[in-house]
Formats: sequence, structure tokens, C-alpha cells
Amino acid sequence: MAQEQRLELRLSQKLILTPQLQQSIRLLQLPILELTQDINQELMNNPLLEEGVEREPEGKNESTGTSEEEKYREPSNEIETPLEKIFGFTSDSYFEERESDGRDFGYFTDGSEESTSPFERNRSKTSLNEHLLWQLRLGHVPENIGQVAEIIINNIDDNGYLQATAEEIEKLAEVETGRAEEALKFIHGLDPSGVGARTVQECLLLQLEPLNLKDTLVERILSDGFSELEGKKYKQLATKFKSSIDDILNAVKIIEGLEPRPGRNYSSDEPVHIIPDVYVEESEGKFIITLNDEGVPRLRLSNYYRKLLANKKSLGPEEKQFLEDKLRSAIWLLRSLDQRNKTIYKVTDSILKFQEDFFRKGAKHLKPLNLRDVAEDLGMHESTISRVTSNKYIQCPQGLLNFRFFFSNAVATSNGNISSSTVKDLIKKIVSEEDQKIPLNDQKIVEILNSHGIRVARRTAAKYREELRIPAHMKRKKWF
Repeated sequence: MAQEQRLELRLSQKLILTPQLQQSIRLLQLPILELTQDINQELMNNPLLEEGVEREPEGKNESTGTSEEEKYREPSNEIETPLEKIFGFTSDSYFEERESDGRDFGYFTDGSEESTSPFERNRSKTSLNEHLLWQLRLGHVPENIGQVAEIIINNIDDNGYLQATAEEIEKLAEVETGRAEEALKFIHGLDPSGVGARTVQECLLLQLEPLNLKDTLVERILSDGFSELEGKKYKQLATKFKSSIDDILNAVKIIEGLEPRPGRNYSSDEPVHIIPDVYVEESEGKFIITLNDEGVPRLRLSNYYRKLLANKKSLGPEEKQFLEDKLRSAIWLLRSLDQRNKTIYKVTDSILKFQEDFFRKGAKHLKPLNLRDVAEDLGMHESTISRVTSNKYIQCPQGLLNFRFFFSNAVATSNGNISSSTVKDLIKKIVSEEDQKIPLNDQKIVEILNSHGIRVARRTAAKYREELRIPAHMKRKKWF
């Protein structure tokens, strides 16, 4: 069949996301800390954006050495702004709309306020790696052993466990077989006790010698009865080692005092502080919603570059095109931030409307709610609500809560449907009040829930218990 060329005209529909729309979607789902970083990056990349600074008092004399840029920064109504020429409107007229209902959505300023830093970093602690290397350099070890020991230290994780085999270390250090075990024996004698172990069992055994517990029942349990110890099968341990149950329990009490994570106190991780995106406060019987803008740069358009654009004779074609592109980008960013704030406010207000009883009375009054309910209430798409509620937190009278906390499935009861979060809260309370020597199994928990009029299957109760990170009843049992 012969090949031929021809032109065809086809009509099709496609959903194309422009870069500006992609930016709006991305900003919508960013939490406040990431949003601050993103805005700071835009400040560096776009000369048309500047951070709001405090205005000079009126009547202050200007110095004779004022730069050309400082002159342009002085507000003036004599020169027509480039927004009116290029786009047919000004940013001021656009953003007046956000103040029409008396609410301030943040992120913007007229230059009368300065942003303040949100927090200061704490000084980091000495890491486990640094602590071990310090001891190694103080110790008197042969050079060939010290070289291998340093490689071992560099392969110990933050919990204090060795993450490489002896063969891998010897291959890396290019030494003969057995040298890694010699160096590892030296590491095992360092502080903290138990460091350099490869398993939890080995870690606990290494801690016995400094406590003078070698050749005791504690060592025998850790060496030969570790599987029974993990399952809390103390009667089997008593039979296996021909000891009384009291002796076994005393040995177990000693084992529970050992440290399964010897590197815990040397963790270099800084504490993570969650910063709320929204504050909900009650005042005179009404709830007030405030968006958190602490530490977020307050943006405004640069008067200097806007007036450069107004003076066409001072710019070449390339410079003018560059500044116009940056101006469009800056205006879109300001629009996107304003729209982000309005959307977050509306979603918070809708959640507050659905969950008002929770905000006033507590967790027992949390109602079943899904994203679709809020989307229909606001006339938005469900995906928009999902982005707004992703990785964001609300500070309210009930505490600091994730937005997703307010969305939960319905569980049938004798008095109607309740939230699954309420059921989880009740399970947590039931377990906290149980007799720890006779812990409740999942079937018993189901029976207690049924007595409260909550009908759930045993597997559902087990799923909720696992989501709450509550161990099974045998692992919760206390023998002493």
C-alpha cells in the first residue's frame, strides 16, 4: 500500500493545566512552613515582588544622597501605574475585594507591618556517631583495629545497631578474616552499653556484664528462652529452666529495665513542632476563625519596577518583556495566595458548621463526615477539599488537630450513626481502665461496645485497636 501525506482537521476536548493553574493547586495543598519556603523562593526569583517594610514617617527629610531606586519607591499618584496600561486594572482594586467583609486573609500588606521569624532553632545534641568516635580516639587500640572500628561506627544507626555484616566490613577495610570481630568486640565495650549489636537479643545480652548478671537466670532466659519471653509465656519459661514463677518474674523485671535502643539518648533529631494553619477560638458564644500568617512573608508589588514599566523609553524590548512576564507572574501569585486563604477559611467554616457540637462539647460529639459533604456545602470539587485538608492543622478549644481528624466513617448505634473516631476514643478508654493482670480481648471489647449501643464486628474492633497502636491482650498483660 502506497504511503501518502494529507491534512486532517480534528476537534477534541482536553483538560490542560496551565503553569499558573498548577501553581494555584500546589499552593493550596502546602502547609504553612512549606508555603513560607515557597514564597521566599519566589521573592528571590521575581524582582517585581518585595517583602512589605515599615513606611517612613511623614514629614521626614530625605538625605541628599538618596539613590535612584529609593526615589522610585516613594509612592506617587502622578505616574500612571503599568497595571492600568498592560492589564486594565490595578492590584489595589483587585485586593480591595478581600476586605469587603471585614476579614483579613493575611500574606499581603500595605507596607505598614514587618514579618517576624516564627521560631529559633535549638542547639543540636552530640550524635551517637560522634560520641563513639570520641571514645575510639581516646582508647589505646592498634592502628589496624582502629581503622576497622571506625568503619563499624560509621555503619551503626541512630538506635545503636550495626547495619553491616562482618564480611562487608572486612571487604571495605581490606583486612583479613576475623579482624572485624576483633574491632566489634572493642566497640561492644564502649558507652552506651549494648551499642554495636546486630539484634535486640544481642543488645540486651551485652548489657548484662556491666551489671554483673553473667551466668544468671536473666542470661539464660535471654540466651535460650527469648522466643517465650517475647510471647510472655512465663509458665513455659519456669518449666524450661526449672525455676519458680516468682524467680522468672523477677528476672523479667530486670530485663524490662534494660535498654533495647542504646542510641536513644544520643539522637541528633530535632523535635518537630507542629504549627497550626488555622486558629478557631470561642468568644462570647461564637467561634472566630483566624488564618495563621506568622512568619509568612507579606508580599507587595515593587513600585520601583512598576514605574520603570510605565516609562517605556527607559527600557529596551527585551527588558520590557522580561518585566512584564515577571509582573504577570507576581500578580498571579498574589491572586493564588488570596484564593488559597479564602478557600481554607471557607472549608474551616464548613467543618465548624458540621462539627459545632464537637468544638463545644468534646470528642464524644464528633459526627460522621466525609469530603463530599463539605464539597457539596461549598459548591466545590471534592479534590479541592482534599487538597485543603492535606497536611494542615487546626488549633481549637479541643487541642491541635489535623484537618482529616474531622472526617470519619459512620458506625451504627441504637441511637443512630456516630463517628468511627468516637468509637476509637471509647476503645482507648476501655483499654485504659481494664485490669492489666486480666486484659480484655477483642471479643470482650466488642461486648462492652454493644452494651453502649454500638454494634461492631470483632474484626472491626481489632482494626480500630491496631490503628490506635494498642497491642493484643496477651502482650498487654502485666504479671507483676
